[in-house]
Amino acid sequence: MDKKVIKVALGFYTDQKVMAGEALDRRNVWEPSVYYSLGKESFCFAGHEISIRESMDTYGALIWPGAVALCQFLENNQQQVNLMDKAVLEIGAGTGLLSIVASLLGAWVTATDLPEILPNLTFNLLRNTKGRSRYTPQVATLTWGQDLDRDFPSPSYHYDYVLAADVVYPHQCLDELLETMHHFCRPGSGTTLLWANKVRFQSDLRFTESFKSHFNTTLLCELPQQEVRIYTATAKE
Repeated sequence: MDKKVIKVALGFYTDQKVMAGEALDRRNVWEPSVYYSLGKESFCFAGHEISIRESMDTYGALIWPGAVALCQFLENNQQQVNLMDKAVLEIGAGTGLLSIVASLLGAWVTATDLPEILPNLTFNLLRNTKGRSRYTPQVATLTWGQDLDRDFPSPSYHYDYVLAADVVYPHQCLDELLETMHHFCRPGSGTTLLWANKVRFQSDLRFTESFKSHFNTTLLCELPQQEVRIYTATAKE
């Protein structure tokens, strides 16, 4: 095997170990649960207590720092980013925390992720928004880069905002992620993308450079202690 290929592969698996370690660290703060593989965390946003069920089965069933940071930003900057009566799409919604907060702030939300993530995502959304939100949040399957024109044809599926939190980590779908972002934030669409990410690896920095080359970007907020950056972006004309 080519030495360069081996080096890339080793780097990928090293990054995976770092993510797994961070996931295990998060498990230490979980409260006891009836289910061995499940944990829960509680938050308070938009005047409501939010209880999130997590799972160790997949990264998508854990709450990551970028999601919490973007929730805090949206709650504290409602004049700058007004979600009331706005159509909002979240890609890589995971546990649903960010979609829940957007719903509680008055948005009409569609939360998307892989099929295996949807049961827990749906559970958390319904548990925390029923009787509380202006609109009932929707859930949909979305695999980055696949069947976008078929499943989410433009302009039938138009969103005011696209939210993404901690979607850049060691996986092999970064090109597909960028393609998906671009699909929903096309030139002339008027769609704004809000992306929050904890900087962990060189791949984060490489993706950020590619992201900036495809979109008009502004760094909204940087949290050095959490190593999280929040960007706003629109499509380049």
